[in-house]
Amino acid sequence: MALSCRYAARCCARQLRAGSAAATPIRASSSFLQQHHMSRRYNSTDAASANPKIAAIVDQISQLTLLETADLVASLKSRLNIPDLPVGGFAAAPAAAAAAPAAAPAEQEEEAPAAAEKTLFTVKLQSFDAAAKPKVIKEIKNLLGLSLVDSKKFVESAPKTMKESVPKDEAEKIVATMKELGAVVVME
Repeated sequence: MALSCRYAARCCARQLRAGSAAATPIRASSSFLQQHHMSRRYNSTDAASANPKIAAIVDQISQLTLLETADLVASLKSRLNIPDLPVGGFAAAPAAAAAAPAAAPAEQEEEAPAAAEKTLFTVKLQSFDAAAKPKVIKEIKNLLGLSLVDSKKFVESAPKTMKESVPKDEAEKIVATMKELGAVVVME
């Protein structure tokens, strides 16, 4: 675990002040720094320091380089069968994992491709009501950030792709908004 820069600077300054009078070497023991650092941590629990086995593992991990840490994470994922989370799936994955019953690893591997769901969509303007044309133009202007003239040309050239690679919930909001205005929009 790395110490904060501010704390390290304070330790060095103390050592310089104490060492200049006695002409002793300037070096703080790592156990002193770790003990002092751990005592100043806010919102920490002492459970980690209560188990010496865990403390030894934490000390070993803290001395690893970045590449070694990446290898450790990859090894743990493969050994413990931990899947990689998609970018948008942080909240949904733990809830789904908690709700799913325990299954054999072979069954999970078979279900994984079937459970893969399309997450990014293309939103396409198909058509619109002639009476709702001004409202649709305004909404397209707001959604796409186009000028009024470009928005009018865009709407008149329907069917046309509005947005690509849009998350599902955002695409559904766009479709609902455009349907309220009298436009026909599809998610592909």
